[in-house]
Amino acid sequence: MHIQLNINTDIEINSLIDLPKLKMFMGSLNMKINKSRLARDMGVDRRTIDKYLNGYELNTSRKRSSKIDGYYEIISLLLSEKSIQKFHYKRVLWQYLIDNHGLECSQSTFRAYISKKSEFQSYFESDKRKRSNEEVIRFETPPAEQAQLDWKENMRYVTKDGEIIYVNVCVLLLAYSRFRTFYLSLSKSQSVLLSFLTESFEAFGGVPKTILTDNMKTVMDEPRTDYQRGKVNPRFQQFANDMGFEVRPCIAGRPRTKAKVEAPMKLIDEIDAYQGKFDYEELHHFVQKLCNRINHSYHQGTGKIPILGLKIERNLLSPLPNDRIRDFYRINHTQVKVNPSNMITYKSNQYSVPSGYSGKTVGLQVYDNYIFVYYNTNLIVQHPINQRKINYKQEHYVETLARSLPYSNNIEDLAIKNLEAINEVYKNE
Repeated sequence: MHIQLNINTDIEINSLIDLPKLKMFMGSLNMKINKSRLARDMGVDRRTIDKYLNGYELNTSRKRSSKIDGYYEIISLLLSEKSIQKFHYKRVLWQYLIDNHGLECSQSTFRAYISKKSEFQSYFESDKRKRSNEEVIRFETPPAEQAQLDWKENMRYVTKDGEIIYVNVCVLLLAYSRFRTFYLSLSKSQSVLLSFLTESFEAFGGVPKTILTDNMKTVMDEPRTDYQRGKVNPRFQQFANDMGFEVRPCIAGRPRTKAKVEAPMKLIDEIDAYQGKFDYEELHHFVQKLCNRINHSYHQGTGKIPILGLKIERNLLSPLPNDRIRDFYRINHTQVKVNPSNMITYKSNQYSVPSGYSGKTVGLQVYDNYIFVYYNTNLIVQHPINQRKINYKQEHYVETLARSLPYSNNIEDLAIKNLEAINEVYKNE
Protein backbone atom coordinates (compact mmCIF):
# COMPACT_ATOMS: atom_id res chain seq x y z
CA MET A 1 0.00 0.00 0.00
CA HIS A 2 1.44 3.37 -1.00
CA ILE A 3 0.36 6.66 0.61
CA GLN A 4 1.32 10.03 -0.87
CA LEU A 5 0.89 13.21 1.14
CA ASN A 6 0.41 16.72 -0.25
CA ILE A 7 3.74 17.85 1.16
CA ASN A 8 5.53 15.72 -1.43
CA THR A 9 6.61 13.13 1.14
CA ASP A 10 6.05 9.41 0.46
CA ILE A 11 5.67 6.68 3.08
CA GLU A 12 5.13 3.03 2.17
CA ILE A 13 2.81 0.85 4.20
CA ASN A 14 3.50 -2.72 3.08
CA SER A 15 2.09 -4.58 6.05
CA LEU A 16 0.56 -4.15 9.47
CA ILE A 17 3.96 -3.88 11.14
CA ASP A 18 4.57 -0.61 9.23
CA LEU A 19 1.60 1.13 10.94
CA PRO A 20 3.59 2.49 13.93
CA LYS A 21 5.75 4.46 11.42
CA LEU A 22 2.58 5.93 9.88
CA LYS A 23 1.24 6.91 13.31
CA MET A 24 4.49 8.63 14.23
CA PHE A 25 4.65 10.47 10.91
CA MET A 26 1.00 11.57 10.98
CA GLY A 27 1.32 12.64 14.61
CA SER A 28 4.25 14.89 13.76
CA LEU A 29 1.98 16.64 11.26
CA ASN A 30 -0.96 16.76 13.69
CA MET A 31 -3.00 14.81 11.16
CA LYS A 32 -5.67 12.25 11.97
CA ILE A 33 -5.41 8.67 10.65
CA ASN A 34 -8.43 7.23 8.86
CA LYS A 35 -8.50 3.81 10.53
CA SER A 36 -11.63 2.67 8.68
CA ARG A 37 -10.07 3.33 5.31
CA LEU A 38 -6.85 1.55 6.32
CA ALA A 39 -8.89 -1.45 7.47
CA ARG A 40 -10.73 -1.60 4.11
CA ASP A 41 -7.56 -1.18 2.08
CA MET A 42 -5.67 -3.83 4.06
CA GLY A 43 -8.60 -6.24 4.39
CA VAL A 44 -8.55 -6.47 8.17
CA ASP A 45 -10.73 -5.47 11.08
CA ARG A 46 -10.56 -1.84 12.31
CA ARG A 47 -9.59 -3.14 15.77
CA THR A 48 -6.57 -4.88 14.24
CA ILE A 49 -5.47 -1.57 12.72
CA ASP A 50 -5.83 0.10 16.10
CA LYS A 51 -3.81 -2.68 17.82
CA TYR A 52 -0.87 -2.37 15.42
CA LEU A 53 -0.91 1.42 15.50
CA ASN A 54 -0.38 1.14 19.24
CA GLY A 55 2.78 -0.96 18.83
CA TYR A 56 1.57 -4.57 18.81
CA GLU A 57 4.24 -7.00 17.51
CA LEU A 58 3.49 -10.50 16.33
CA ASN A 59 5.58 -13.09 18.15
CA THR A 60 7.15 -14.97 15.23
CA SER A 61 9.15 -17.34 17.45
CA ARG A 62 6.24 -19.15 19.03
CA LYS A 63 7.29 -21.31 21.95
CA ARG A 64 6.33 -24.89 21.37
CA SER A 65 6.52 -27.45 24.13
CA SER A 66 8.35 -30.70 23.44
CA LYS A 67 7.03 -34.09 24.48
CA ILE A 68 10.53 -34.72 25.86
CA ASP A 69 9.82 -31.99 28.46
CA GLY A 70 7.82 -34.62 30.33
CA TYR A 71 11.08 -36.50 30.93
CA TYR A 72 13.01 -33.47 32.16
CA GLU A 73 13.05 -34.52 35.83
CA ILE A 74 14.01 -38.11 34.98
CA ILE A 75 16.89 -36.89 32.78
CA SER A 76 18.01 -34.49 35.52
CA LEU A 77 18.11 -37.34 38.03
CA LEU A 78 19.98 -39.70 35.69
CA LEU A 79 22.62 -37.07 34.88
CA SER A 80 23.01 -35.79 38.42
CA GLU A 81 26.22 -36.18 40.40
CA LYS A 82 24.40 -38.44 42.86
CA SER A 83 23.63 -41.05 40.20
CA ILE A 84 26.09 -43.95 39.88
CA GLN A 85 24.78 -44.55 36.38
CA LYS A 86 26.95 -43.17 33.59
CA PHE A 87 25.85 -42.12 30.12
CA HIS A 88 28.86 -41.65 27.86
CA TYR A 89 26.79 -40.73 24.81
CA LYS A 90 23.42 -39.10 24.15
CA ARG A 91 22.51 -42.20 22.16
CA VAL A 92 22.85 -44.33 25.31
CA LEU A 93 20.61 -42.01 27.35
CA TRP A 94 18.03 -42.01 24.54
CA GLN A 95 18.03 -45.82 24.39
CA TYR A 96 17.79 -46.07 28.20
CA LEU A 97 14.71 -43.82 28.29
CA ILE A 98 13.10 -45.81 25.48
CA ASP A 99 13.73 -49.15 27.20
CA ASN A 100 12.86 -48.11 30.74
CA HIS A 101 10.63 -45.03 30.67
CA GLY A 102 8.57 -45.32 27.49
CA LEU A 103 10.14 -42.41 25.58
CA GLU A 104 8.92 -42.22 22.00
CA CYS A 105 10.97 -39.99 19.71
CA SER A 106 13.74 -40.26 17.15
CA GLN A 107 17.37 -40.19 18.23
CA SER A 108 18.01 -37.00 16.22
CA THR A 109 15.10 -35.21 17.94
CA PHE A 110 16.39 -36.29 21.34
CA ARG A 111 19.96 -35.20 20.60
CA ALA A 112 18.72 -31.78 19.46
CA TYR A 113 16.66 -31.41 22.66
CA ILE A 114 19.66 -32.23 24.89
CA SER A 115 21.89 -29.82 22.93
CA LYS A 116 19.46 -26.95 23.62
CA LYS A 117 19.51 -27.63 27.37
CA SER A 118 22.84 -26.26 28.61
CA GLU A 119 22.51 -28.11 31.92
CA PHE A 120 22.35 -31.42 30.01
CA GLN A 121 24.74 -30.54 27.19
CA SER A 122 27.51 -29.71 29.68
CA TYR A 123 27.28 -33.26 31.08
CA PHE A 124 28.19 -34.77 27.71
CA GLU A 125 30.80 -32.15 26.89
CA SER A 126 32.68 -33.01 30.09
CA ASP A 127 32.77 -36.69 29.04
CA LYS A 128 34.06 -36.21 25.50
CA ARG A 129 36.55 -38.93 24.59
CA LYS A 130 39.85 -38.09 22.99
CA ARG A 131 39.86 -38.80 19.28
CA SER A 132 42.93 -39.91 17.43
CA ASN A 133 43.98 -37.84 14.43
CA GLU A 134 45.63 -40.87 12.89
CA GLU A 135 44.46 -41.53 9.34
CA VAL A 136 42.60 -44.77 8.76
CA ILE A 137 42.45 -46.53 5.43
CA ARG A 138 39.08 -48.18 4.89
CA PHE A 139 39.12 -51.70 3.56
CA GLU A 140 36.53 -54.43 3.17
CA THR A 141 36.85 -58.20 3.02
CA PRO A 142 34.78 -60.74 1.10
CA PRO A 143 32.10 -62.77 2.89
CA ALA A 144 33.45 -65.48 5.26
CA GLU A 145 37.02 -64.26 4.83
CA GLN A 146 37.66 -62.69 8.23
CA ALA A 147 36.47 -62.25 11.80
CA GLN A 148 37.96 -59.78 14.29
CA LEU A 149 38.48 -60.56 17.97
CA ASP A 150 38.84 -58.21 20.94
CA TRP A 151 38.20 -57.78 24.67
CA LYS A 152 36.60 -54.86 26.50
CA GLU A 153 38.54 -55.31 29.72
CA ASN A 154 38.23 -54.67 33.46
CA MET A 155 35.04 -52.64 33.48
CA ARG A 156 34.09 -51.67 37.01
CA TYR A 157 30.47 -52.55 37.75
CA VAL A 158 28.42 -52.07 40.92
CA THR A 159 25.74 -54.75 41.29
CA LYS A 160 22.29 -53.99 42.67
CA ASP A 161 23.50 -55.47 45.98
CA GLY A 162 26.33 -52.94 46.14
CA GLU A 163 29.07 -55.43 45.28
CA ILE A 164 31.89 -54.10 43.09
CA ILE A 165 33.01 -56.50 40.36
CA TYR A 166 35.29 -56.16 37.35
CA VAL A 167 33.87 -57.65 34.19
CA ASN A 168 35.18 -58.30 30.71
CA VAL A 169 33.29 -58.58 27.42
CA CYS A 170 34.78 -60.59 24.57
CA VAL A 171 33.63 -59.66 21.05
CA LEU A 172 33.94 -61.60 17.81
CA LEU A 173 32.76 -59.76 14.69
CA LEU A 174 32.39 -61.05 11.14
CA ALA A 175 34.09 -58.40 9.00
CA TYR A 176 31.71 -58.61 6.01
CA SER A 177 28.27 -58.70 7.63
CA ARG A 178 29.29 -56.99 10.93
CA PHE A 179 27.35 -59.71 12.77
CA ARG A 180 28.88 -60.13 16.20
CA THR A 181 28.78 -62.17 19.39
CA PHE A 182 29.37 -60.87 22.94
CA TYR A 183 30.42 -62.81 26.02
CA LEU A 184 30.49 -61.41 29.57
CA SER A 185 33.03 -62.99 31.90
CA LEU A 186 34.88 -62.35 35.13
CA SER A 187 37.87 -64.20 33.68
CA LYS A 188 39.96 -63.74 30.53
CA SER A 189 41.59 -67.16 30.71
CA GLN A 190 42.42 -69.06 27.56
CA SER A 191 39.82 -71.72 28.34
CA VAL A 192 37.12 -69.02 28.58
CA LEU A 193 38.28 -67.57 25.25
CA LEU A 194 38.27 -70.94 23.46
CA SER A 195 34.82 -71.76 24.79
CA PHE A 196 33.51 -68.36 23.63
CA LEU A 197 34.97 -68.82 20.14
CA THR A 198 33.45 -72.30 19.91
CA GLU A 199 30.00 -70.98 20.81
CA SER A 200 30.46 -68.03 18.42
CA PHE A 201 31.22 -70.32 15.48
CA GLU A 202 28.06 -72.25 16.30
CA ALA A 203 26.08 -68.98 16.33
CA PHE A 204 27.60 -68.02 12.96
CA GLY A 205 26.82 -71.44 11.54
CA GLY A 206 30.43 -71.96 10.41
CA VAL A 207 34.05 -70.84 10.73
CA PRO A 208 35.70 -67.85 8.95
CA LYS A 209 38.96 -68.37 7.07
CA THR A 210 41.01 -66.07 9.34
CA ILE A 211 40.71 -64.43 12.76
CA LEU A 212 42.37 -61.05 13.18
CA THR A 213 43.45 -60.46 16.78
CA ASP A 214 45.78 -58.31 18.85
CA ASN A 215 48.71 -59.79 20.75
CA MET A 216 46.75 -60.94 23.81
CA LYS A 217 48.66 -63.46 25.93
CA THR A 218 45.98 -66.12 25.55
CA VAL A 219 46.70 -66.11 21.80
CA MET A 220 50.34 -65.07 21.36
CA ASP A 221 53.43 -66.25 23.24
CA GLU A 222 55.49 -63.61 21.40
CA PRO A 223 53.91 -60.45 19.92
CA ARG A 224 54.06 -59.63 16.26
CA THR A 225 56.04 -56.44 15.62
CA ASP A 226 57.48 -54.54 12.67
CA TYR A 227 60.56 -56.74 12.97
CA GLN A 228 59.28 -60.20 13.91
CA ARG A 229 56.34 -62.40 12.95
CA GLY A 230 55.42 -63.31 16.52
CA LYS A 231 54.62 -66.73 17.90
CA VAL A 232 51.12 -68.13 18.39
CA ASN A 233 50.52 -70.00 21.64
CA PRO A 234 50.62 -73.79 20.96
CA ARG A 235 47.23 -74.48 22.54
CA PHE A 236 45.55 -71.69 20.60
CA GLN A 237 47.24 -72.86 17.41
CA GLN A 238 45.90 -76.36 18.05
CA PHE A 239 42.45 -74.88 18.54
CA ALA A 240 42.79 -72.98 15.24
CA ASN A 241 43.85 -76.19 13.48
CA ASP A 242 40.93 -78.14 14.98
CA MET A 243 38.41 -75.44 14.02
CA GLY A 244 39.94 -74.74 10.62
CA PHE A 245 40.96 -71.06 10.65
CA GLU A 246 44.20 -69.10 10.31
CA VAL A 247 45.45 -66.84 13.11
CA ARG A 248 46.44 -63.37 11.91
CA PRO A 249 47.82 -61.14 14.70
CA CYS A 250 48.02 -57.36 14.30
CA ILE A 251 51.33 -55.59 14.60
CA ALA A 252 51.69 -54.60 18.24
CA GLY A 253 50.65 -50.99 18.85
CA ARG A 254 48.40 -50.80 15.79
CA PRO A 255 44.89 -51.59 17.06
CA ARG A 256 43.31 -49.73 14.12
CA THR A 257 44.30 -52.67 11.94
CA LYS A 258 41.16 -54.30 13.32
CA ALA A 259 39.09 -51.11 13.39
CA LYS A 260 35.86 -52.94 12.52
CA VAL A 261 35.79 -54.46 15.99
CA GLU A 262 37.67 -51.64 17.79
CA ALA A 263 35.19 -48.91 16.78
CA PRO A 264 32.00 -50.70 17.93
CA MET A 265 33.53 -51.49 21.35
CA LYS A 266 32.11 -48.16 22.58
CA LEU A 267 28.65 -49.72 22.25
CA ILE A 268 29.51 -51.84 25.27
CA ASP A 269 29.83 -48.64 27.33
CA GLU A 270 26.05 -48.86 27.57
CA ILE A 271 26.68 -51.20 30.51
CA ASP A 272 27.52 -48.10 32.59
CA ALA A 273 23.96 -46.83 32.12
CA TYR A 274 22.84 -49.76 34.28
CA GLN A 275 25.26 -49.36 37.17
CA GLY A 276 23.55 -50.60 40.33
CA LYS A 277 20.60 -52.10 38.43
CA PHE A 278 21.56 -55.77 37.88
CA ASP A 279 23.16 -58.72 39.59
CA TYR A 280 25.79 -60.61 37.60
CA GLU A 281 23.35 -62.98 35.91
CA GLU A 282 21.04 -60.12 34.94
CA LEU A 283 24.02 -58.21 33.55
CA HIS A 284 24.91 -61.26 31.46
CA HIS A 285 21.38 -61.29 30.00
CA PHE A 286 21.56 -57.55 29.32
CA VAL A 287 24.82 -57.93 27.36
CA GLN A 288 23.21 -60.63 25.20
CA LYS A 289 20.14 -58.43 24.67
CA LEU A 290 22.43 -55.52 23.68
CA CYS A 291 24.26 -57.75 21.19
CA ASN A 292 20.98 -58.93 19.70
CA ARG A 293 19.72 -55.36 19.30
CA ILE A 294 22.90 -54.29 17.49
CA ASN A 295 22.72 -57.28 15.16
CA HIS A 296 19.17 -56.29 14.20
CA SER A 297 19.94 -52.57 13.73
CA TYR A 298 20.95 -50.63 10.63
CA HIS A 299 24.74 -50.38 10.31
CA GLN A 300 25.76 -46.96 9.00
CA GLY A 301 29.10 -48.18 7.67
CA THR A 302 27.70 -50.91 5.44
CA GLY A 303 24.14 -49.63 4.97
CA LYS A 304 22.90 -53.11 5.93
CA ILE A 305 21.46 -54.94 8.92
CA PRO A 306 24.03 -57.47 10.27
CA ILE A 307 21.55 -60.31 10.80
CA LEU A 308 20.57 -60.08 7.13
CA GLY A 309 24.21 -59.89 6.03
CA LEU A 310 24.88 -63.07 8.00
CA LYS A 311 22.46 -64.98 5.76
CA ILE A 312 24.78 -64.29 2.82
CA GLU A 313 27.98 -64.90 4.78
CA ARG A 314 26.84 -68.08 6.53
CA ASN A 315 26.64 -70.06 3.30
CA LEU A 316 30.30 -69.35 2.57
CA LEU A 317 31.78 -70.11 6.00
CA SER A 318 33.82 -73.28 6.48
CA PRO A 319 31.77 -76.09 8.07
CA LEU A 320 31.84 -76.57 11.84
CA PRO A 321 34.05 -79.38 13.16
CA ASN A 322 32.29 -82.37 14.66
CA ASP A 323 30.56 -82.33 18.06
CA ARG A 324 33.41 -84.19 19.77
CA ILE A 325 35.93 -81.47 18.89
CA ARG A 326 33.58 -78.64 19.83
CA ASP A 327 32.63 -80.25 23.15
CA PHE A 328 36.32 -80.59 24.02
CA TYR A 329 36.71 -76.79 24.07
CA ARG A 330 33.33 -75.87 25.50
CA ILE A 331 32.96 -74.82 29.15
CA ASN A 332 29.73 -76.15 30.55
CA HIS A 333 27.82 -73.91 32.93
CA THR A 334 25.69 -75.91 35.33
CA GLN A 335 23.70 -75.17 38.46
CA VAL A 336 23.97 -77.66 41.31
CA LYS A 337 22.57 -77.82 44.83
CA VAL A 338 24.81 -78.12 47.89
CA ASN A 339 23.87 -81.18 49.97
CA PRO A 340 23.52 -81.18 53.80
CA SER A 341 27.18 -82.21 54.13
CA ASN A 342 28.27 -79.04 52.26
CA MET A 343 29.26 -81.04 49.18
CA ILE A 344 28.48 -80.72 45.49
CA THR A 345 28.51 -83.59 43.01
CA TYR A 346 30.40 -83.69 39.71
CA LYS A 347 30.49 -86.91 37.65
CA SER A 348 29.44 -89.00 40.67
CA ASN A 349 32.24 -87.61 42.84
CA GLN A 350 31.67 -85.15 45.67
CA TYR A 351 33.62 -81.98 46.38
CA SER A 352 33.40 -79.77 49.47
CA VAL A 353 32.35 -76.13 49.66
CA PRO A 354 32.73 -73.74 52.62
CA SER A 355 30.31 -74.12 55.52
CA GLY A 356 27.03 -72.23 55.27
CA TYR A 357 26.04 -73.11 51.70
CA SER A 358 24.00 -76.21 52.53
CA GLY A 359 20.75 -76.21 50.50
CA LYS A 360 21.87 -73.33 48.26
CA THR A 361 22.27 -73.47 44.48
CA VAL A 362 25.75 -72.73 43.18
CA GLY A 363 27.25 -72.42 39.71
CA LEU A 364 29.73 -74.94 38.37
CA GLN A 365 32.34 -74.44 35.65
CA VAL A 366 34.92 -77.04 34.66
CA TYR A 367 38.06 -76.24 32.67
CA ASP A 368 41.85 -76.62 32.85
CA ASN A 369 41.34 -79.79 34.95
CA TYR A 370 39.72 -77.80 37.74
CA ILE A 371 36.21 -77.40 39.10
CA PHE A 372 35.27 -73.78 39.85
CA VAL A 373 32.31 -73.24 42.17
CA TYR A 374 30.58 -69.83 42.25
CA TYR A 375 27.89 -68.38 44.46
CA ASN A 376 26.48 -65.40 42.57
CA THR A 377 29.68 -63.78 41.28
CA ASN A 378 31.97 -65.04 44.05
CA LEU A 379 34.35 -67.91 43.42
CA ILE A 380 33.92 -69.82 46.68
CA VAL A 381 36.23 -72.76 45.96
CA GLN A 382 38.17 -74.53 43.25
CA HIS A 383 39.13 -78.21 43.28
CA PRO A 384 41.44 -80.18 41.03
CA ILE A 385 39.38 -82.85 39.26
CA ASN A 386 39.93 -86.10 41.12
CA GLN A 387 38.83 -89.70 40.76
CA ARG A 388 38.12 -90.05 44.50
CA LYS A 389 34.48 -90.31 45.50
CA ILE A 390 34.84 -87.85 48.39
CA ASN A 391 37.05 -84.76 48.09
CA TYR A 392 37.23 -82.54 51.17
CA LYS A 393 39.33 -79.48 51.79
CA GLN A 394 40.46 -79.69 55.40
CA GLU A 395 39.25 -76.18 56.30
CA HIS A 396 35.77 -76.99 54.98
CA TYR A 397 35.55 -80.14 57.05
CA VAL A 398 36.74 -78.28 60.16
CA GLU A 399 34.07 -75.58 59.68
CA THR A 400 31.29 -78.13 59.15
CA LEU A 401 32.39 -80.24 62.13
CA ALA A 402 32.59 -77.17 64.36
CA ARG A 403 28.96 -76.38 63.56
CA SER A 404 27.94 -79.93 64.47
CA LEU A 405 30.01 -79.99 67.69
CA PRO A 406 30.00 -76.40 68.95
CA TYR A 407 31.28 -77.28 72.44
CA SER A 408 34.18 -79.53 71.48
CA ASN A 409 37.70 -78.29 72.30
CA ASN A 410 39.66 -80.46 69.88
CA ILE A 411 37.86 -79.91 66.60
CA GLU A 412 41.10 -79.66 64.57
CA ASP A 413 42.46 -83.02 65.80
CA LEU A 414 39.09 -84.72 65.38
CA ALA A 415 38.74 -83.33 61.84
CA ILE A 416 42.18 -84.63 60.83
CA LYS A 417 41.38 -88.12 62.19
CA ASN A 418 38.03 -88.25 60.45
CA LEU A 419 39.51 -87.09 57.13
CA GLU A 420 42.21 -89.77 57.31
CA ALA A 421 39.51 -92.38 57.85
CA ILE A 422 37.41 -91.02 54.97
CA ASN A 423 40.40 -91.01 52.62
CA GLU A 424 41.25 -94.57 53.61
CA VAL A 425 37.74 -95.79 52.91
CA TYR A 426 37.48 -94.15 49.49
CA LYS A 427 41.08 -94.36 48.23
CA ASN A 428 40.49 -97.49 46.16
CA GLU A 429 37.08 -96.55 44.76
